[in-house]
Amino acid sequence: MYLIGNIALVLGVVISLYSLAANIIGIRTGDRKWLESARGGVLSLVFIAAVASFLLFYILGTSQFQFSYVAAYTSQNLPMVYKLTAFWAGNAGSLMLWTVLLCIYAGMIVFSKEKRNPMIPYVSSVLLINILFFFTVMLINGNPFEMTDKIPADGKGLNPMLQNPGMILHPVTLFMGYVGLAVPFAFAIAALIMKRMDAEWIKLTRRWTLTAWLFLTLGNIIGAWWAYVELGWGGYWAWDPVENASFLPWLTVSAFLHSVMIQERKNMLKIWNVSLIILSYILTLFGTFLVRSGILTSVHAFGDSNLGAYFLIFLAFMAMISIYIVMTRYQLIKKDSNPIESYFSKESSFLLNNLILVVAAFAVFWGTMYPLISESVTGTKVNVGAPYFDKVMAPIFLALILLMAVCPLIAWQKAAFDKFIKSAIVPLLMGLATAFLLLAAGVKGLYAILGLASTVFMFGTHVMEFVRGIHARRKATKENVFRAAVRLTLKNQRRYGGYIVHMGIAVLTVGVISSYAYSSEVMKTINKGESITIGHYELTFNGLSETTRNNNGIVVADVSVAYKGKAIGGVKPEKIFYETWPEPSTEVAVKTHWAQDLYVVLSSWETKDKVTFMVKVNPFVSWIWTGGIIVVIGSAFALIGGRPAGRIQPTSVTKS
Repeated sequence: MYLIGNIALVLGVVISLYSLAANIIGIRTGDRKWLESARGGVLSLVFIAAVASFLLFYILGTSQFQFSYVAAYTSQNLPMVYKLTAFWAGNAGSLMLWTVLLCIYAGMIVFSKEKRNPMIPYVSSVLLINILFFFTVMLINGNPFEMTDKIPADGKGLNPMLQNPGMILHPVTLFMGYVGLAVPFAFAIAALIMKRMDAEWIKLTRRWTLTAWLFLTLGNIIGAWWAYVELGWGGYWAWDPVENASFLPWLTVSAFLHSVMIQERKNMLKIWNVSLIILSYILTLFGTFLVRSGILTSVHAFGDSNLGAYFLIFLAFMAMISIYIVMTRYQLIKKDSNPIESYFSKESSFLLNNLILVVAAFAVFWGTMYPLISESVTGTKVNVGAPYFDKVMAPIFLALILLMAVCPLIAWQKAAFDKFIKSAIVPLLMGLATAFLLLAAGVKGLYAILGLASTVFMFGTHVMEFVRGIHARRKATKENVFRAAVRLTLKNQRRYGGYIVHMGIAVLTVGVISSYAYSSEVMKTINKGESITIGHYELTFNGLSETTRNNNGIVVADVSVAYKGKAIGGVKPEKIFYETWPEPSTEVAVKTHWAQDLYVVLSSWETKDKVTFMVKVNPFVSWIWTGGIIVVIGSAFALIGGRPAGRIQPTSVTKS
């Protein structure tokens, strides 16, 4: 296994280097034999990466502790599902996951229906540079097949926080988003090198970009849920540096997905779009650098990592190359780009949307990096926590929500204000009614009420867009409501898929605002038979018990729950003591209702009859996960719809 694994890594370096050289020779000479050889090399890399991945799964699943990676992240009594997901628990395995995804994506590109497109060799070359880097790093300083000096009787085991279903999906979906952004980046660089600055590269990468955005969204939502049920602090987003690192490219890709529609439709914002996709790709490398450098403290970072320097060098190299190519093609990009004709138009609203998203990304980046900047300049490390992000990001996202509310109502090119007001009046009244009802009900928090009212306004706008579209179709076709709704959305999947995404964001936003503004918390030490009251809930402690599961000791608190005086069952928060881990793990008990979550943590105990609980009531948290599901559904709907790029006739490849 050791020999095969290391041979696979060496072959990965050699073949990726050869394929890159073959592409360059083929491009410069126009000889298709070299290009075909490079394509064969990419296919070989897919096979090699698959073999290496299978070997890593095998040695993890069979507990072969002679391998350092297996000994560091698994143990004999670890359930099989977590032995396998230990694949991406550490540095070496996560590098392998990134590499195999890169190889698969590159294989899909060079063997797609556009394989004869003259852009493909350039795209393949950019992806091969990435593949070469990852294989090289694994071989030099992140080898998952490295052997131990002495074979241990058992492994260290997996961090208890990683023994959660979130471990199965969160890293994979996030990496699929990260790696997926290399594809539109490669197409953008290829278009720049070939001096082809029309919208072809955007059309060819629309589905790739939306797919990457979809997986980034999934990764962030699943990560938030995982943090909520596992970490035991009662929240789901702490503005942790690594959380921020995954959020940054999501913001910039969101901006890109909106602005490319203007380039496709109006031939505008060419420089902006190229810059956004380059920035998004660079931010994926930046996020990977943060995780592996150890320069910032994070619960998500790899503590044993010393690979930060490699990623910093590669990030700087790719950034400088990209900037150089953009600068040398600047005049070409600007050529034939149309200006925005009116400040009150959909084009202007999309551009403002982009600016807000980029400002949000800068605010997150600055808050994340400020401790390091402060320490470098003044020698004093200043911590920037959640209060900074909450204070800065709240008005930014409020502006974004309001813009999302009005944007669908604004016409292309030049909008008429009277028509806009006529279209906006119903959803605007919905928002105002929401604010009035909340105030009348005695709800406190002016900013939260403003945010909720704005979100309802945004949601109402999109509902009315569906209503108006269905009404117009029924008027033209005489179809019933259901048939008209189905055919309308199927005929315009890209548009209405986007509307569904926005509606999902509205639902999610209600959950975020409510849970941040109106959550309540009690931490109290009580004796057996005593109760804790919080809101309309009364929790009665019935006693502690001890049990075992998978050879791990578990302390369980039995708690009865009543809501408004009526018994609604119970919860059982736990502390789990792992044989291979020094600290116990907290297992949160969550009782979910559509309007609020009861969140119970067993904090500590003095005796079996005297314990300390942390209890929280978090309003509308389930709306966050529901909104996330709606966003994913809308993204998938838009992904399978829309008009694919027209088939490009194959032409010879010539040097540029």
